[in-house]
Amino acid sequence: MAVTTTEAPLSQGALLTPGEVAVLFRVDPKTVTRWAQAGKLSAVRTLGGHRRFHESEVRSLLTGVPTQRAAE
Repeated sequence: MAVTTTEAPLSQGALLTPGEVAVLFRVDPKTVTRWAQAGKLSAVRTLGGHRRFHESEVRSLLTGVPTQRAAE
């Protein structure tokens, strides 16, 4: 008797850790976790219960973040 498992392919590409997302947004990793809890950023849970974020969603949010202006 053969047991087969199928895994759904990731449709949105790579997954990022809260630390990696935090570096991109220049915030603390705990802030990224709070965003996920508040529903501002969707997260995927690993089997160990850790959050992972779709890189494509993070990149699209980054394009909407205003850049800091230099002091005039």
